[in-house]
Amino acid sequence: MSQPSDAPNQFVLLRQRRFAPFFWTQFSGAANDNLFKFAFTVMVTYQLSVGWLPPAMAGLVIGALFILPFLLFSATSGQLTDKFEKTAMIRFVKNLEIAIMALAAWGFIAAHVPVLLGCVFLMGLHSTLFGPVKFAYLPQVLHERELTGGNGMVEMGTFVAILLGNVVGGLLVAMPSVGHAAVAIACVALAVLGRVISQFIPRAPATDPGLVINWNPVSETWRNLKLAHGNLVVFRSLLGISWMWFFGAVFLSNFPAFAKEVLHGNEQVASLLLVVFSVGIGAGALLCERFSRHHVEIGLVPLGAIGMTVFAVDLYFASRGLPPHAGHTLGSFLAQPAHWRVMADLLLLSLFAGLYSVPMYALIQLRSAPTHRARIIAANNILNALFMIASSVIAGTLLKAGFSIPRIFLAVGLANAVVGFYIFLLVPEYLLRFIAWAASRGVYRYRVVGDEHIPATGPAVLVANHVSFVDAVLLMAASPRPIRFVMDHRIFKVPVLGWVFRLARCIPIAPQKEDPAAYQRAFDAAAKVLREGDLLGIFPEGGITRDGQLQPFKGGVMKILEQARADGLHVPVVPMALTNLWGSYFSRIEQGGAMVRPFRRGLFNRVGLNVGEAMPAARATPEGLRARVAELMAG
Repeated sequence: MSQPSDAPNQFVLLRQRRFAPFFWTQFSGAANDNLFKFAFTVMVTYQLSVGWLPPAMAGLVIGALFILPFLLFSATSGQLTDKFEKTAMIRFVKNLEIAIMALAAWGFIAAHVPVLLGCVFLMGLHSTLFGPVKFAYLPQVLHERELTGGNGMVEMGTFVAILLGNVVGGLLVAMPSVGHAAVAIACVALAVLGRVISQFIPRAPATDPGLVINWNPVSETWRNLKLAHGNLVVFRSLLGISWMWFFGAVFLSNFPAFAKEVLHGNEQVASLLLVVFSVGIGAGALLCERFSRHHVEIGLVPLGAIGMTVFAVDLYFASRGLPPHAGHTLGSFLAQPAHWRVMADLLLLSLFAGLYSVPMYALIQLRSAPTHRARIIAANNILNALFMIASSVIAGTLLKAGFSIPRIFLAVGLANAVVGFYIFLLVPEYLLRFIAWAASRGVYRYRVVGDEHIPATGPAVLVANHVSFVDAVLLMAASPRPIRFVMDHRIFKVPVLGWVFRLARCIPIAPQKEDPAAYQRAFDAAAKVLREGDLLGIFPEGGITRDGQLQPFKGGVMKILEQARADGLHVPVVPMALTNLWGSYFSRIEQGGAMVRPFRRGLFNRVGLNVGEAMPAARATPEGLRARVAELMAG
């Protein structure tokens, strides 16, 4: 894996060979998919008279044919991606695209609808094969600190490509007399361009070359879903992503009717809605890296879910009671102030959808075992397809039941709140990261130095000074991985904070003299955390400082490390120092307790965390760790 870039943002990846050729290859493929599909849809809707394919059904048939291969072949494509070198797979897929587009070019020129329908299915197969490669390639070439930015770039690029493909496809096919030939040339040219660019993608070795392919799509699909279910955080994240596709499909599929029947606009207005939605998704995807500080920050997922619900509900109210109109052009539509609220809702709704989806994709890539990562992505593609089909069926049923399109948007927005709440209860890590993210940015101005020293994989003990009641929350915000903390049992009695720490599965500990059984249970639980390869956080002072000074470290850390050695584990110890927290709202002060006079230091206090290099367990002593933490506090 590549070392992390020191770049200030993800755009520098576009100047690097490990990412740029891959980005433009997938961009050209997504653009070609949509140019071809939209041009074909316009052709059979407006330009040809096909008795067995009425215009009202054309979009549905083309969409169904394109998504069918995801259900039939995703399981097989996941296996192929894990078994073979990924760059070779990408080039094979691009060769297939050239062949399909050559056949489609003849279909456009001859206006042969059955051939073009066959090409829609084949392009769906092309996308099915490319999907697992796309998401399995990134974690092989990007460091954890670059993964959110890389996924954001890909997500942004995909939606821009979709937008450009639709716009260009619609413009080309409408050209008098030469439109079909122009589409044919454009499709083949894009396919060839993508294949040329793919030649520059560096090698990405196979992750499971000994895999025996199971060609039965039914049994392999079931096996993939069971494989994904083996890691509940990953599996429930797959469901979360599939819900996002359900949510988005409801809006995208209803834009034409929404523009015509509710906003009283023409085709240009429908296209404007698609542009606004695509820009929002792209902006949200790019903002993920800025908000996450170069980490996989799943705390953004609840934020995204909240925004999706808020602006879906407001879209319902914004689109009610709009005055009837014979048919707005783009200019007259934009001249109405009420329509700007509709566009703002769509922009923000889709922006928050980008914030919601990118961290989930990055988490799946990070937490899935490399040997079957592509099969996990394939399982995600299967679930996405099922959820999108379900969205069409449910939206159609609601329309037949008399629901207006704004009411469907309202229903989906409210359902999003219910689904989000359910997912965050099932996977409390999302909610905990959101609390930590919000606290570190909404309560404090929080600066972290040296967070690259926190191990991305494997067990480790994190040792920090104890200054306030929210120290654990701030450490959570700095770590890309969950931390299990050993904490004084009395802190669990603090309102709200106690609930948060129980949700985080923190380990309560009582003094040995007070409760020997609870004392031993805490050390047994700590040993189990390290055996499972997770991070363990401890505050060796044994309590929150009462004078702002670093107290002597107790010997509990040595007992934990001795048990780890007895279990055959090599556990590094990472010293950390929280700075400038003394005297803040959540710390004690010399003249009083914590959490009194909330504005005693003003708003958005500057606080920090300095993380030192990991120390081997053999060199870690209470005195040595205290000295190192003291150095970090001063530095």
